[in-house]
Amino acid sequence: MARVKYLPRKRGLEIGIQQFPNFSVTGSVIGMKEKYYGKDALLVRCGSWIYNVTSRPDIYYGEAY
Repeated sequence: MARVKYLPRKRGLEIGIQQFPNFSVTGSVIGMKEKYYGKDALLVRCGSWIYNVTSRPDIYYGEAY
């Protein structure tokens, strides 16, 4: 299972990260992948939320670290 990458809050707001499905950082990454997003989902933490950016892999592979 791929890890959750980090995206600075300011950069997230610039690229419109709030438009993606999200859940709180207190939630279970494994549970969300198993029940909702699929095991290959690309997840990015920005602020106190984790966003599913699978529809924009350029964010996961290019912007986040």
